[in-house]
Amino acid sequence: MHDFDKNYWEEHWVSATSPKERIMPVNPYLADETKQLSPGTALDAGCGIGTEALWLAENGWQVTGADISAAALATAARRAEETEQSHRVEWVETDVARWEPNRTWDLVTTHYAHPDTGQLAFYKRLGSWIDTNGTLLIVGHHHGTHHQHEHPEEATVSLDAIAELFTEPDWRIEASYEQTRSVGHRSAPLHDVVVRVQRIRV
Repeated sequence: MHDFDKNYWEEHWVSATSPKERIMPVNPYLADETKQLSPGTALDAGCGIGTEALWLAENGWQVTGADISAAALATAARRAEETEQSHRVEWVETDVARWEPNRTWDLVTTHYAHPDTGQLAFYKRLGSWIDTNGTLLIVGHHHGTHHQHEHPEEATVSLDAIAELFTEPDWRIEASYEQTRSVGHRSAPLHDVVVRVQRIRV
C-alpha cells in the first residue's frame, strides 16, 4: 500500500527518467469540460510536470500550478520556459492536501492527484478555493473491483461519493460520467471518473 507523501512523489518523478514516461498528452477532459468557460484564473492542484497547467496557459488562463514534488515542478518550469508560457504560470511547491492559499480561482482542476488525506477530503478542500460562479473539474480513478490491482482503494473514487460533496443550493453539477480510455504506452486502460461542478454561492 502506497503512502502518498512527499517522499513517494519525489521518487515517482525522479525515477521517471525517459521523455516517454515523463510527458503524456494533455488530459482530454480538460479541453472538453472547459471549452464553454471564459479564461480567467486557474489552479491545477497536483500539477506534476505541468502538462495541464501549460495547456491552460496556452489557452489564455493565468495559472497556478501546485504540487508536492520539487522534481516535478523543476521539469514543469523548464517546459514553461521552452513554450514561452512562464509569464502565465506560477509554480508553487506545497502539499495541496494541507495548503492554505488564502485566495480563490475561477477554475480549479485536478487530474489523478492522490493525496495521503484521501480523495474526498481533498476534493472538498479544493471546492473551498472556487470563486462564486467558478468551476471545479475533477478527474479521478474510478472506484471499481475490475481495476483495484492498478490503484490502491483509497486512491479511487465513485461518482456518487463526489456528488454528495457538492449539493444544491451551493453547487450545481454540470457533468458527471465514467469513461475508459487507452493512453500512450500504458498497457492497461484508464477507468476514469469525471465531475464538473459550478459554485453557485459561497
